[in-house]
Amino acid sequence: MDRAAIFIDAGYLLNVLLKEFRNFEVDLGRLTVELSKGSSLLRAYYYNCPPYQSNPPTAEESRKAAEADSFYAALRKLPRFEVRLGRLAKKSCRNCGAVSLQQKRADLMLGVDLVNLSARAQIGKAIIIAGDSDFLPAVTVAKDNGVLIHLYHGGPKNPPHRDLFEACDERTRITQDLLDRIRKGQIP
Repeated sequence: MDRAAIFIDAGYLLNVLLKEFRNFEVDLGRLTVELSKGSSLLRAYYYNCPPYQSNPPTAEESRKAAEADSFYAALRKLPRFEVRLGRLAKKSCRNCGAVSLQQKRADLMLGVDLVNLSARAQIGKAIIIAGDSDFLPAVTVAKDNGVLIHLYHGGPKNPPHRDLFEACDERTRITQDLLDRIRKGQIP
């Protein structure tokens, strides 16, 4: 089966773009077309978390949430594109009191979708943009179900976890050449 699904860990992709290409903006619709060349695309999945909202939210938090909602609505209009949203949780360090935000559910949703599609023989290829070893169990199950796993990853400033890299069947580093082909606002 040459049907593929694309799984995009938005946090990882954004880190690669910011750390390695200085905020390079990409057209996600063109990205899915480029990555699925040679395969029939079942669907692309985009995993992220909306901006954190206090209770009640500040004006800045409300503005960021409205921008994110608009962005996700535009993504949902792309053909064969699904947006899966987790949530951000506020965590405080017990020892130092520092506050940080942590993504919740997004990684698990990616793993569940990958396992479901592979177990139901809906795909023969999974194209993953990620770097976290949390995806390793889902990758293993998908491979056991006969799915070819192709990892797209960052370079030295944001490499994928070694175990994830080694578990995947094919690996492609995200390069400037790839990004030039999918640049936002570029005329095809």
